[in-house]
Amino acid sequence: MDIDIAVQGDSLSLAKDMADALPASYVPLSSSHKVARITMPSAQGDNGWVIDVSSIKGSIFDDLARRDFSVDALALRLEEWGTLSWQDSILDPFGGKSDLSQGVIRAINPSVFQEDPARLLRGVRLAAKLGFRIDPPTARLIARDAHLISSTAGERVRDEFLAILSLDGAKVHLETLDELGLLCCIISELGITKAVEQPKEHYWDVFGHSIHTVEGVERVVSGRGGDFASSVVPWDTGMDERFAQEVSDGYSRLTILKLGALLHDIAKPQTKMVDAKGKTRFLGHHTLGASMSEGILHRLRLSNRGMEMICGMVENHLRPTQMSQGSELPTPKAVYRYFRDVGDVAVDTLYLSLADHLAARGPDLEMEGWLRHVDIVKHILEVGTREQSPEKMPRLITGHDLIHEFGMTPGPLIGALLEGVNEAQAGREIDTREKALAWAKSRLDDISTEDSVQKVPGS
Repeated sequence: MDIDIAVQGDSLSLAKDMADALPASYVPLSSSHKVARITMPSAQGDNGWVIDVSSIKGSIFDDLARRDFSVDALALRLEEWGTLSWQDSILDPFGGKSDLSQGVIRAINPSVFQEDPARLLRGVRLAAKLGFRIDPPTARLIARDAHLISSTAGERVRDEFLAILSLDGAKVHLETLDELGLLCCIISELGITKAVEQPKEHYWDVFGHSIHTVEGVERVVSGRGGDFASSVVPWDTGMDERFAQEVSDGYSRLTILKLGALLHDIAKPQTKMVDAKGKTRFLGHHTLGASMSEGILHRLRLSNRGMEMICGMVENHLRPTQMSQGSELPTPKAVYRYFRDVGDVAVDTLYLSLADHLAARGPDLEMEGWLRHVDIVKHILEVGTREQSPEKMPRLITGHDLIHEFGMTPGPLIGALLEGVNEAQAGREIDTREKALAWAKSRLDDISTEDSVQKVPGS
């Protein structure tokens, strides 16, 4: 539960005393504005209590007049809280109670967004979270001042934007941001993707595809789509826990995956070309996209882990469907290399790949192709996480074995040989220490032969 307490006097000292008495944690948010936060965990396992304490400048009505929206400009004296008539005692100078009952987000004056541009996103977030609508005059004010969001600290934009992405139905919320002119002020690179046509296999242009891929993530994660296509996606209870993990800036793995989905094709406009056969291609868009994503996420002040996760997903989002030929499923060795290279987001990228497929086909989704894609992902998951995952394979040899058996000295070659042994083991080519040493010796012999050939004069 979030509570704002406005007091006359020293709010910082009062907040510190409250935190000591509860007990709870105390964080000064702004010494100059006299704002502090008290957080108290809940025994029920929810988010607990978050109490912001600030000092009143002037009267309580002056304080309320400095708020952003009418639903936030309500006050109640502490001594009246919990009384039978507390609702009748609410101070409501801007009609917030009426707006609450009607489900409306309304700015209390035309300058609220100029005073603090972060409110532009806050208004959208409140409407999305509460299921409210933004009243038309306020929407016009947001559109008028949308450009001001670029002057807001990246951390504040990040927090509001990720909070919006974290909500169910994120596609609709992104469309709202776009209609208000905010989305491309936050991520200007998305503006270039509009009207960039794709091959006939794609239902939407690059911009529409990116937005619908976010929707696709919600469909494939835990079967949230409620339809047959999402119901066949591989899932177990461990996935619920995985995607609920807090991984970056206080947000879950699922929210970070949604942001990766939004950015996965960000470089398609820059890489678009038509080959000799007249086919549209976007060669290298995954690599350039990872680089562009890094710049975008740096502007948003995303954590290093968050940046690494998203850039890894963008860089590798094509790999799941490129790991096999024809009707064959990916080999164990290919699966091993995939998990080795993609690391922490290997599983996440598989679900991004599924969401990408849904967003590419849109209403024209062909079930045969979809089920084939699902089978590939299911196979990669089973092989990579249950049968031959690197962390589950017994170590056949170590670097000390190579030094002892072949008189090698520590260096990169030992690491390369051990990695080769791991790949061969994952590919079920070897399964004992003796076979691993024989495999390593054959590679050393090959290297020795290559060196000899290179030293022959005139060769």
